[in-house]
Amino acid sequence: MDRLQAMKVFTSVVEAGAFSRAAEQLHLSTTATSRLVADLEKHLGTRLLQRTTRRLSLTETGSHYYERCRQILADVEAAESLAAAAEAQVRGVLRLSLPHSFGLAYVAPLLPDFCARNPAMQLEVAFSDRFVDLVEEGIDMAVRIAHELDTHLVARPIAPVRLVACAAPAYLAAQGVPATPDDLRRHRCLTYSYAADGNAWRFLREGRVETVQIKGHLRANSGEMIRLAALAGLGIAMQPTFLIGADLRAGRLARVLPDYQLETATAYVVYLPGSRRSARVHAMYEYLRDAFGPGEPPWDR
Repeated sequence: MDRLQAMKVFTSVVEAGAFSRAAEQLHLSTTATSRLVADLEKHLGTRLLQRTTRRLSLTETGSHYYERCRQILADVEAAESLAAAAEAQVRGVLRLSLPHSFGLAYVAPLLPDFCARNPAMQLEVAFSDRFVDLVEEGIDMAVRIAHELDTHLVARPIAPVRLVACAAPAYLAAQGVPATPDDLRRHRCLTYSYAADGNAWRFLREGRVETVQIKGHLRANSGEMIRLAALAGLGIAMQPTFLIGADLRAGRLARVLPDYQLETATAYVVYLPGSRRSARVHAMYEYLRDAFGPGEPPWDR
């Protein structure tokens, strides 16, 4: 038994969540894939996976072994990358998950240049505003926007993300301008489905935090939908400046409660620790980090 090959097959089965999907990715038969894992378990003298008709799950031993396998395979790939450094090319497929609005506006325009610089790489890009499970969905890297990340993943910041409360001038003329966060309770508000705090909006002033529970008259899982609703005068929204900065500058939206600050979020690149695709992952991370640069992000300059 080729133990390195067996480790590779085992980790692929764990990450794919099924023998058949792993076999397809590895260009093996399902029978061969299952046999390699079984041979590995026999060699180790322990069960690594619990198999049922519906799903696979790791045993406690399997979980520890999986983490070690990932690190070993990452080290092997790093060694191979060093040996092939003369080519100075990063190779293989990178599966990238991006949030819809931010990804389309600020990451997608960078990808053609990234591909031109790395012609031996292949990109598979998926857009979703939810926090995808990298292992479950076979994603190598994701961009996530959050105030804080409670995660076992490696998280590298690439840009700050400022939030502001805003509304169309026509809405404020008709419904009045809130003077304090508490006034928002009497207003129509537009809420984002994936907001970490739900309908609780937190405002900062002079070191104090004021939290207000707002009423969401329209709720959507798309920041662009919230923006369009605010532009149409349907209510007050809490939006990132990368999405509504141009609307604020043009006067299509007006900032609400300008004497208060909202917490700044961060755009992170996240990936699995000890990634087996480390060369590709780090190439993308370093490109995005350099593209956004230090200090104020492009949309706030």
